[in-house]
Amino acid sequence: MSRETDIVVDEAPVLFEERVAANGMRIGIATLNAPRTLNGFSLPMAHLLLEKLRTWANDDGVAMVVLQGAGEKAFCAGGDLHSLYQSMLAYRQAGHADIRQNAYAAEFFDVEYRVDYLIHAYAKPILCWGHGIVMGGGIGLMSGASHRVVTERSKLAFPEITVGLFPDVGGSWLLPRVPGSGGRFLALTGAQLNAGDAIFAGLADVHVADAHRADVLDALQTAPWEAVRNANHHHLTTVLQRFASEAAAGPLQRNAELVDVLCDGEDLQKIVDRITAMETEDDWLQAAQKTLAAGAPSSARLAFALQARCADQPLADVYRLEYVAALHCAAHGDFAEGIRALLVDKDRTPRWNPATLADATPAWAETYLTSPWLGDQHPLADLEATTPERTLA
Repeated sequence: MSRETDIVVDEAPVLFEERVAANGMRIGIATLNAPRTLNGFSLPMAHLLLEKLRTWANDDGVAMVVLQGAGEKAFCAGGDLHSLYQSMLAYRQAGHADIRQNAYAAEFFDVEYRVDYLIHAYAKPILCWGHGIVMGGGIGLMSGASHRVVTERSKLAFPEITVGLFPDVGGSWLLPRVPGSGGRFLALTGAQLNAGDAIFAGLADVHVADAHRADVLDALQTAPWEAVRNANHHHLTTVLQRFASEAAAGPLQRNAELVDVLCDGEDLQKIVDRITAMETEDDWLQAAQKTLAAGAPSSARLAFALQARCADQPLADVYRLEYVAALHCAAHGDFAEGIRALLVDKDRTPRWNPATLADATPAWAETYLTSPWLGDQHPLADLEATTPERTLA
């Protein structure tokens, strides 16, 4: 008996369904099922999704996969921070010194990154319906899908600077690929992107009105799916083009030249100073300034260092480095303090340490990128050494 039939379906963290197309091929549908927490990505979700995606990958009768979120508000608003917070408290209370000793965090980031990487490397087409809020871990799930849909209600962001983390889930590889210096700006400010900006930034592929979701799913059942996987990428593209519409340009596009000027150069302190000193009446830019000013200096430094190091690295290597940095953040960084201030005590007055960017030096950041594992001892050593190519036919 499959795992999903062993539990009450309505309580399952991920719902799985298979729809039979007209020609007998099947479409796998995975729905993140925690709408009350905006489908926050939890460890049980990650385990279930990893298992099912692997099963569908090896099933010749499954032509493609749809990944979506339950509810109207979000595809996925990020990771399950409450559980990570409890694990960090327990780790610190126990007096541990080795970052590998937080077993929960080690498992969470391991399985989450494996799911994300598998989506990037998936041979079959994956349609990710990125409606509503898509942030942090949600972008990790969406970014590797072969066909990434955004709607008029999509809001994408890397908000990790607000909780003392850094744009992980492959963000250190994704953000340097945003046009110009946009990736730096997004990491430092947590600025939100609408559908048009998401496509401009390379984080989405096509805009489809949210009202057409059921129509798209119905159309998938009539597509001429084949045993040839590249052909199925083309068939999915054809279906989406029937419902696609133009997305309005967003604030990142409108301010692209200014963002490039603000984020120019390799001196992070100068970049931060330019952003904070900017005089503007633009609401989007003002929100970005406020987020940067209130955010963790450690997050700014780590994000900057990781983007510089990972821009030209194979994706698997990026996940391995982010894994090390994430465990350092969980062990002795600002991650726990950021969650406390935002989600636990909700006083929104985090006590960051380092307190200033001058204290969060490049040498300090290097300690967070130092791995306790050698070579093939790394838990993610089995990820492929080459960067998978996204294919849109």
